Amino acid sequence: MRVGMVVFDGVKLLDVAGPMEVFAEAGRVGDVGYELITLAVGKDTVTSSTGMAVKVDADLRTTSVDTLLVAGGDRLVGKAIEPELVDAVRDAASRTPRVCSICTGAFVLAAAGVLDGRRATTHWRQTDLLARSYPRITVEPDSIWVRDGSVFTSAGVSAGIDLALALLEQDAGGELARSVAQLLVVFLQRPGGQSQFSPSTAHPRPRSSVLRAVMDAVVADPSQDHSAARMAAAASVSPRHLTRLFHAGLGLTPARYVEEVRMDAGKRALEQGMTVAKAAQVAGFGTSESMRRAFVLRLGVSPRAYQQRFRSTLR
Repeated sequence: MRVGMVVFDGVKLLDVAGPMEVFAEAGRVGDVGYELITLAVGKDTVTSSTGMAVKVDADLRTTSVDTLLVAGGDRLVGKAIEPELVDAVRDAASRTPRVCSICTGAFVLAAAGVLDGRRATTHWRQTDLLARSYPRITVEPDSIWVRDGSVFTSAGVSAGIDLALALLEQDAGGELARSVAQLLVVFLQRPGGQSQFSPSTAHPRPRSSVLRAVMDAVVADPSQDHSAARMAAAASVSPRHLTRLFHAGLGLTPARYVEEVRMDAGKRALEQGMTVAKAAQVAGFGTSESMRRAFVLRLGVSPRAYQQRFRSTLR
């Protein structure tokens, strides 16, 4: 089975190396053979995000593969992607049985029309932009990877390894995929979604000074009573007007904003080594059970599991 990885100047090196190592390891330990090649448009070598050179094996425009993977790169986001790359990917996708993207490589597939009418994902920082830029795509922001027919997309960077393991399982079965995951010291199926890696309150500062003051008060002490009525009274506005300010400034209800702040506060407390009970108190959840329900609902993991993954290694 021939696997082609699309590369370009500025390509994220781990997007390339991670998935390719999965397929290479499968060939070393299992009865499955992959031919791995790198593809580009009119280049013999590209320069990766680290400055390291990546050798190009063949021209994307004239080479056929069984699985096409489009790697990501920072320059694909918020900027025009060169038409030569988009056109070549569109043509290659039309003649390839299985088409995939890693991280922001989804923007190349999107520009090529490959994701129109499909479900897809990308790095958590760019899911909103992908949805806004390409409204014909149903973006799943919390997914590690998404399959829609023969098209696969994955979340950021290391999620390309998760995707490659899923492709390997499809090709050769769960036993070999599990063995490769164990050898690479990664999960075969990662618990939870990518939201556990993203900050909840990554919102731009609103123009309204009233709204900024309310937001700052919540962040300063999330354990206080931050009901809409209390926040509105403190800001000397009506609850209805406060709700309008939140919708206009953040696209959220006041309650949703408070929940996001408390999620971030709880995550920080757990990362610092606090007990779940103490973290729940500091973050304003009140009880450990309330915090557990919020974490499972929003992150797909319990507070204890989150702490085991993200607690500082210096403690």
